[in-house]
Amino acid sequence: MRLRKVLPTIRLYNECTLLDIGCGWECRLLKAVEPHIKSGVGIDFKVPPSETDKIKTHNLRLDSNLPFPDESFDVVTMVAVLEHLAKPAQMIGEIERVLKKGGRLVITVPSKAAKPVLEFLAYRLKIINADEIRDYKQYYGKKELADLFKNTKLVVERHRYFQFGFNNLLVAKK
Repeated sequence: MRLRKVLPTIRLYNECTLLDIGCGWECRLLKAVEPHIKSGVGIDFKVPPSETDKIKTHNLRLDSNLPFPDESFDVVTMVAVLEHLAKPAQMIGEIERVLKKGGRLVITVPSKAAKPVLEFLAYRLKIINADEIRDYKQYYGKKELADLFKNTKLVVERHRYFQFGFNNLLVAKK
């Protein structure tokens, strides 16, 4: 479902260069969009370093500066990642730096409405990973997301809730 949220933005760019922040150990998003991109980079503390013709992965914690030159990517994605970050504003600043002018950031992140549901599923029913839910630093609404972009050159183009209001989709352009 999240792939359908990201793909329209990727398709806006011919020869798209993509950075997937928090790609996970399987790099599912990068592998799924591979036919639609020129090159993709995935970073995550869980991913093993690897390289193919189009995709490269880096084992990296998301608590420091991104190891890429300024204006390296057309699109940056963060799918179900922002809620785990202790310093989300710092990461948004780094994304602003590595995005090319006219580039876009696509974020999906759980909404405030998701908190009681996810906690019930994790702690009471034990059908989702409780450790992952405990790792959530914040749930976001439209205002909290907009606040992250106040002092940046990133302009929110689109925000909407999906999955019954339990998730946010945000697209910002530099």
